[in-house]
Amino acid sequence: MYGIVLIIVLVITGGAIAFIGDRLGTKVGKKKLSIFGLRPRHTSIIVTIITGILITTLTFGIMAAVSKDVRTALFGMEKLNQQIKETQTNLTVVTDELAAANLEQENTNKDLAKTKNEVSSLKTIQVELESRNTALESNNRNLEAGNAQLVLHNDDLMAQNSALGDQNTSLMQANSSLNEENNILAVRSAEFRQGLQFVRQGDIIYRAGEIIASGVVDVANNDKTINADLTSLVYLANRNITQRMGAKSPIEGVWISQKEFDEAFNTIKNARQNTVIRIVAAGNIVYGEPVRANIQIYKNSLIYHENDYVFAEKFSVKGQSADEAERTVIEFLKHVNISAIKKGILSDPIKGSVGVMTGSQFYDIINSIDPIRGDILLTAYAQSDTNALGPLKLRIKVEEILGQK
Repeated sequence: MYGIVLIIVLVITGGAIAFIGDRLGTKVGKKKLSIFGLRPRHTSIIVTIITGILITTLTFGIMAAVSKDVRTALFGMEKLNQQIKETQTNLTVVTDELAAANLEQENTNKDLAKTKNEVSSLKTIQVELESRNTALESNNRNLEAGNAQLVLHNDDLMAQNSALGDQNTSLMQANSSLNEENNILAVRSAEFRQGLQFVRQGDIIYRAGEIIASGVVDVANNDKTINADLTSLVYLANRNITQRMGAKSPIEGVWISQKEFDEAFNTIKNARQNTVIRIVAAGNIVYGEPVRANIQIYKNSLIYHENDYVFAEKFSVKGQSADEAERTVIEFLKHVNISAIKKGILSDPIKGSVGVMTGSQFYDIINSIDPIRGDILLTAYAQSDTNALGPLKLRIKVEEILGQK
């Protein structure tokens, strides 16, 4: 609206000046006026030129007075161009900076996203660490309670250690005594090797695994009686060795390690039933050597009551000779022996037998079989209550199976 008004004012002003100039030029021409001594015609031209100059001057003057933009266009164009160039330069710089800022913003956004992920992970780790911390606090409380118990237990251990120190002193004294006894035994061993006189020097008196002494220890016994029972078996073994060697005075000839003795003691102590104890030769022993022995432990129980049936077997005999009857009895006894071992009676390690029978009893059975011609049934019964230690004493019954030839 401002530009339209300005144009209208300029048009009106230009028209008015042109009209005035035309009227002035016409009057100058009619009156034949002269300026500066010029002809009237030339004066009219000058008036017209001045009028045009006035129109242009007045137009620019009004425009310059009314519009700042016109003043700038007339008098500040170079400055404006310089400002435009500077502005364009600044715009280029700002544009580059904006692009760099956008790139940096993009990188920042990526870093922010990465940071958010890391924060999420850290939150998860934080939750896990809080859970672990709770568990550790609980564990720490338990450890503190356990530590208190350990302190109490440590006090007990210190008291026990003091007691063990006293026991150690006693054991050292006992060890000193044992060393003295060991020296005595060494002397006795030397005397045993050099002083014993045997009819067959170097002959084997005990074979490996042969029983030297045996017995039963009651489960109801206490520590003292168990130790006494084991010691008694050792004394019995020494007595049997003395008798086997034919010595006139008792010989302490059996050697059992203290460790094996203690292990046997603990096994018997922890057993829930009576136990059979055997002291057996650890190897073949010849005259002049100490008898190295081992302790064997077996569970004991009652295997046969008195008159219990043991075994029965059918045989056919022809009665041609006494040898046939003897072979029959021997074979039957072998089978009885196998049956009794399966039942639980401990066999002799050397002979493999479990029973005993007198010579008269053996020949009585043969004499009962000898007159029979045909089939017979031999039945073995236990003469008395027999436990796992044995021996099994037998009563043999001979029956002829009638109707058989």
